[in-house]
This record gives sequence, structure tokens and C-alpha cells, in this order.
Amino acid sequence: MVVAGREQSTPPLFDMAVQAILNMSWRPELKVEEIPAPAKIAPFAVAISAEVELNDEELGSGRLVLLHDPAGSASWDGDFRCVTYARADVDPEMVTDPLLTEVGWSWLIDALDRNQAEYSAPSGTVTAFSSRSFGGIADDPPRAEVELRASWTPIITSAADMVRNLQAWSELLCLTAGLPPLPDGVVPIAPRRSGTWLQ
Repeated sequence: MVVAGREQSTPPLFDMAVQAILNMSWRPELKVEEIPAPAKIAPFAVAISAEVELNDEELGSGRLVLLHDPAGSASWDGDFRCVTYARADVDPEMVTDPLLTEVGWSWLIDALDRNQAEYSAPSGTVTAFSSRSFGGIADDPPRAEVELRASWTPIITSAADMVRNLQAWSELLCLTAGLPPLPDGVVPIAPRRSGTWLQ
């Protein structure tokens, strides 16, 4: 995994978090891969993206960036920050529901709480929108999407803390895409594929 850093030795706590990402077992509906991490937001950063697929149909997608500043950041209220984006197609009727954005925000908070991920300072936006085609493409079906952009400060002191945040993030993506959470006690075992750094 390529970690964005500023020519410093990697702090052990951040390295431990990266190893937790590398060793994560994802739900089979998630196709996770590494993406370039931003290099200027924090001294250390790593990023992944995921497609949510079921029966070869893409239901949604998202990305997660883990930022780390060993000196801490007042705006983060800590020395780590998770930044995420999640989107999925929804039924066009759903975007007319005024509660959809509130429900979308609850997906994140509920996922963090359900997975017992300790965190602080959550913030973000939920956007619901629809589009309809006209003229030469008037036969195209209407489209509607829900999009969540959020960040929170994970309290990370061990690899298990990072895993709980990763579980919450994967649950958020699945909820956004209309998939239910895994039952309590069920642990996903994703098959490893040769030539990939994480699957």
C-alpha cells in the first residue's frame, strides 16, 4: 500500500492502522482497492475505494481516506480523521421524502455506534437529487441518487479500533446501497485473489 507522507518515518500507530486496512476481511458485496491518497491535507494519509455489487449489478460506491497528524489537529479534535464519500442510486420516489437526508446521516452514526467505534466531531452533508432526460434521450429512465460526504475523528489506540471503523464504513456503504447490515456475530470472509493487495 502506498502511503502519502512528507518524507518522515511512519508513526507506529499509523502503520498499525494501515496494516488493519490491509488485513481487513470485507463483505463479499464490496470490491475494495487502493486509490491515491491526498498528500497535502495531513502528514500521513492512505485511501481506499469500494464498489458495492450484488449479482454483477453495481448498487453504489464510496471511498475512505484516513488522515494522520501525530501532532494532533484542533479542527479534528484528535490526531486521526476519517473522510468518506458514499453514493447510490435510489428509487426516484425516495428523493421526494423530506426525511431522506436525515435518514442518510443516521446511516453513518448508526454504523459507527453499532460497530462500537469510538469517535468524536462527526460532520458532513447528505444530498438527494433526481434527473430526467429530454429531447433525443427522453426515453432514458429517470435517475435518482443519494450522496453522503462526511468525516469523523476515530479514537485509534489499537488495530481493533481501526477495524471497528472499517466495519462501520463498509456498513455505511451497504446501507446507502440498500443492503442490510450483517447479523450480529457474522464475520465476512472474503476470498483472496492473486495479484491484488486487498480483497
